[in-house]
Amino acid sequence: MVWYVYVGWFFAGLFLTNAIPHLVQGMCGNRFQTPFASPPGVGESSAVINVLWGFCNLAIGFALLYIFLPQLPPPWPLCAAALLGGLVIALYLAWHFGRVRNAAPHP
Repeated sequence: MVWYVYVGWFFAGLFLTNAIPHLVQGMCGNRFQTPFASPPGVGESSAVINVLWGFCNLAIGFALLYIFLPQLPPPWPLCAAALLGGLVIALYLAWHFGRVRNAAPHP
């Protein structure tokens, strides 16, 4: 399998995992950090913005899976690449939002 298929699945896992907190927080009616807040990634956006951002991440993730889907069921190395992408973004977001939420309150 060519290398860029693994990269596509890695980023699909990244986008699909990033969709989870935004969709959950948005559907619960909570404000949460997005790239559209001020300052980006630190300030909080409305619940509606979070749902829209989460849905965009979901759509991009599924589009990448569709584009790079070689066969059904997918080979386990592709699934591992998607899981690795999800793990990387989950660890980064846990570190980033842990720092943001433990800092002083934002206006």
